[in-house]
Amino acid sequence: MATHILQKMAFLRWTCQDVAKWIESLGYPQYTECFTENFITGKKLVFVNCNYLPRLGITDFEHMKAVSAHVRELLGISEPLWSRSIADPPCDDMGMFLKLKSRTLEKADSFTYTQFINNHK
Repeated sequence: MATHILQKMAFLRWTCQDVAKWIESLGYPQYTECFTENFITGKKLVFVNCNYLPRLGITDFEHMKAVSAHVRELLGISEPLWSRSIADPPCDDMGMFLKLKSRTLEKADSFTYTQFINNHK
C-alpha cells in the first residue's frame, strides 16, 4: 500500500514542463503554455479543477471536464458529487492528503498517508 501511494505521488515532484508534457500527452497541446506560463507544477496540479481552469485560460467546457477528470485520475481521487456546488467540490481522503502534501514545507514532504489517516480518524 505505501509503495503504491508513493508511486502515485511522484507527480508532486513534476516541474511546470513535466505538467505541460503530461497535458500534451492527454491530447491538449494547445494548453501547454497555459500551464507553463502559470507555473503549474505537480504540487499545484492538486488544486486544478473546473473552477480553476478558466484562470489558466482554459474555457472550453468539454476540455475543462476532461482535463479535470484526468487530474482526478492522476491524483487517485474520486469525482465530486455534482449535486453540490462545483465551486467548492468536496475532497475524499486522498484529495485532502494530497492538498497537505502539496505544501512546500519540509514537514509536508515527510508526512505519510498512514499518518494522515491515523490523525484524520
